[in-house]
Amino acid sequence: MQDTRPSQKDAYGLILESIDSGAYRPGDRLVESELADRFGVSRTPVREALQRLETQGMLSRDGRSLIVASLDHTQLAELYVVRGELEGLAARLAARHAAPEEVRVLRDMLEADQALVDDPAALARANRRFHKQIHLASHNRFLVRQLDLVHRSMALLASTSLAAEGRGRGALEEHAAIVAAIEAGDGDAADRALRDHISHAFVTRLKLDAAKVEAAR
Repeated sequence: MQDTRPSQKDAYGLILESIDSGAYRPGDRLVESELADRFGVSRTPVREALQRLETQGMLSRDGRSLIVASLDHTQLAELYVVRGELEGLAARLAARHAAPEEVRVLRDMLEADQALVDDPAALARANRRFHKQIHLASHNRFLVRQLDLVHRSMALLASTSLAAEGRGRGALEEHAAIVAAIEAGDGDAADRALRDHISHAFVTRLKLDAAKVEAAR
């Protein structure tokens, strides 16, 4: 009989997906035995997956325990700088290489996402899908791979900037400008629109973090 139990790769993917979905948030402790029971795998692939995630910076040590890592202010700034550069390049390449069908998918996403503007969690998931579609439309596998790493690190943020008042509507307007530039084949405009989008998201996040610090005093 074929063994259908999850493999080591599956254990890694399942843990990563749980972090990305918010099931495990920054600061949460990950226990090997609990993860093995939850995902129906043996402890060995879970242990190896946890070691891999620690090496990648997704987990950090708290004494002898492994916890989901968090990003300090400097790391956050560094992440957004890299994200802006790579996302802008993806949009520029998408303007050059995207097939009409790929542009149509982006337009359909824009239309569907209007219904999510008052649901930050759902809009955040839709936002990830939208950006991933642009990455794929760049038709550059090496760039897509690097952007996957960047967006994986975005999962270490405890909340979405789309939860800020008015940010959802603003983000969708920015998405529309990005798609218009890609559809027009204007690489410069697409690059600029996506960089501006990331910049606005960063400013919003900084304001949210500042408000949290003030509230904690």
